[in-house]
Amino acid sequence: MTERLKICPTGPVRGTIRPPGSKSITNRALLCAALADGTSTLFGSLESEDTTVMVNCLRSLGANIEGNLAGGPLTVVGCNGKWLQANVDLFVGNSGTTIRFLTAAVALGSGHYRLDGIPRMRERPIGDLIETLSELNVDVEAEIGNGCPPVLVRANGLSGGHAVLNGNLSSQFLSGLLMTAPYATRDVELSVHGTLVSKPYVTMTIAVMSEFGVAVQAPSFSNIVVTAGQTYQAVDYSIEPDASAASYFWAAAAITGGEVTVEGLSTNAIQGDVAFCHCLEKMGCDLTISPDSITVTGKPLKGISVDMNAISDTAQTLAAVALFADGPTELRGIAHVRHKETDRIGDLAIELRKLGARIDQLEDGLRITPATLQGTAIETYGDHRMAMSLALVGLRIPSVEVCDPGCTAKTYPDYFKDLETLCQEGSG
Repeated sequence: MTERLKICPTGPVRGTIRPPGSKSITNRALLCAALADGTSTLFGSLESEDTTVMVNCLRSLGANIEGNLAGGPLTVVGCNGKWLQANVDLFVGNSGTTIRFLTAAVALGSGHYRLDGIPRMRERPIGDLIETLSELNVDVEAEIGNGCPPVLVRANGLSGGHAVLNGNLSSQFLSGLLMTAPYATRDVELSVHGTLVSKPYVTMTIAVMSEFGVAVQAPSFSNIVVTAGQTYQAVDYSIEPDASAASYFWAAAAITGGEVTVEGLSTNAIQGDVAFCHCLEKMGCDLTISPDSITVTGKPLKGISVDMNAISDTAQTLAAVALFADGPTELRGIAHVRHKETDRIGDLAIELRKLGARIDQLEDGLRITPATLQGTAIETYGDHRMAMSLALVGLRIPSVEVCDPGCTAKTYPDYFKDLETLCQEGSG
């Protein structure tokens, strides 16, 4: 029987929290450090399923990684641009960052590499990345021939050159190519066809690469160049708290009329998801920004229409808040999230309807019209963000239960413990 966690309504949530390190930054920093020349030390790293499979894969490729993944310090002895192990099978679980980054990165090795994951991973498209790598003369294919994992790479280094990448499916494809590109024998020029989704994540990638000593020429997101001959240099690197995780605590303040301060993040963060708090501000919340924290104070909420393409990982969080707004809320620009851990439009619509809202699916998102809400058992579809976001509804509505709450281990194993602590802090 699937485990269920009952969420108990609370009064206004008030308190301060520092979420664990960013999963997105942790996995980028791990890859750059593993490719670097020398020993890097990472501080503030995140221990989760996604980061654990990345560490395990990088170790299998020859990087020496030791220390505490839960916050660091973590030492990484790099391979200086060429993997030490060949003919390796890599298990990536359901980590999109891991398979997309490493499908590109294993091309720097010599030998055969196979990347595979859980059954859901075998449904997540990777064909566009395979096509782009093929343009760069990498011998790579989807084993089953359906454009999804398992992926086979017969590696013999990366020659470089020019390639075109469709931008409408996942920015992780581009990030994986960029982080691999410095070790190509020629310059790598990537032309992005169409509108690039989740642009802030590419900006994040470029920022992390810069910290490890590699420059990327990106005057626009349509044409990006990484010149050959650059190498990652070993550094001491501090990882920001996870802004996607922070969205749940800001949303808790909005939903309950409370006040929550998230420490370690401000508008100068390299994570685009800090912009989520501005969505709450548009809905009526008060926002206080300091150099090292952001505070959201809940106020009466109004519906808004917002393009969430750049911060799509927080769309489910805003959907939970929208249930308590005066008037409908439209979430647009997120068609690509149908290909995440679950269909984050279709499956989200099912669960919101169970809670009592009227939901219209749009071509690229959802329209959420509040109605009389009711408790229900929330199916999470193995999606950590479904669990973390829709659990917040239970802070106001009785009899909300979260099925398979353990799925949050993918990015935030202690989420429910931290949420409970924050709620208790507010109640005194």
